[in-house]
Amino acid sequence: MHAPHTNWQLAEVNIARLKAPAGDPLVAPFIDALERVNTIAERIDGFIWRYTDDSGNATDTQVATDPLVIFNASTWRDAQALETFVWGTIHKQFYHRRAEWFEALGSMHFAMWWVPPGTYVTPADAMARLAHLDAHGPSDTAFGWADVPGATRWHAKRCAPLTAAE
Repeated sequence: MHAPHTNWQLAEVNIARLKAPAGDPLVAPFIDALERVNTIAERIDGFIWRYTDDSGNATDTQVATDPLVIFNASTWRDAQALETFVWGTIHKQFYHRRAEWFEALGSMHFAMWWVPPGTYVTPADAMARLAHLDAHGPSDTAFGWADVPGATRWHAKRCAPLTAAE
């Protein structure tokens, strides 16, 4: 999906259900790396903003009745900047290891949409976008990587077998 205006920014939301509470050793490698991964995101050319709560991340924000569901939202200059972070940094290693820390959700867990510059994504809006994508499929309201023209890193990394280095 193309931005409706040339200066609009890409918003994204990602939720996941931890296999154990944040203090549990099972999920400690993920929880312990959050600050480092978020710092890398903030240094990527094209990063605009990320939602944070009192935890310094967004792990204290409850967006579902299940307290093990964690939330992340951010805005980016464009899809290429987000794709660079997701697939061109250490983040991709955490993506490939997600089955160690997270349970599969029965609904959409990731969505993107275009916003005017200066927009700060609220958890309520982000969750509504996820629900819309889940119920209606991709549209201007919410879409996924498959709907982004030129999202080559996503396609290559998602479809490629893992190597020993990953």
